[in-house]
Amino acid sequence: MNHAKRPLPVTILALLYIGVGCAGFAYHFTGLRAGGAFQSDIVWVELIEFLAILCGVFMLRGHNWARWLALAWIAFHVILSAFHSLREFAMHAALCVLFVWILLRPEAGRFFRGSQTEP
Repeated sequence: MNHAKRPLPVTILALLYIGVGCAGFAYHFTGLRAGGAFQSDIVWVELIEFLAILCGVFMLRGHNWARWLALAWIAFHVILSAFHSLREFAMHAALCVLFVWILLRPEAGRFFRGSQTEP
């Protein structure tokens, strides 16, 4: 277990990932069998939502790989939103900048490095 103190912004962000992942997973779950036919696209959406939950849980535990996966997750959403409205793209890009700032700050780095020293 990581003994370094978890920064509050990291805690809030991890809980946000868990919340967004759970809400998205529940919302899209009904689409898996929409119209009686299996919807394969929804499986990919559910996988992405599950990754958000995974990121949040393991960021709370101080796993360094989870913070990088969380950054990849939001970057993926920035790329996807580039094909939508400018407003959606701007919102995802702003969130990405905020998440990068939170997860790459020195105190966050100390927290995530703390879990790498143990077996």
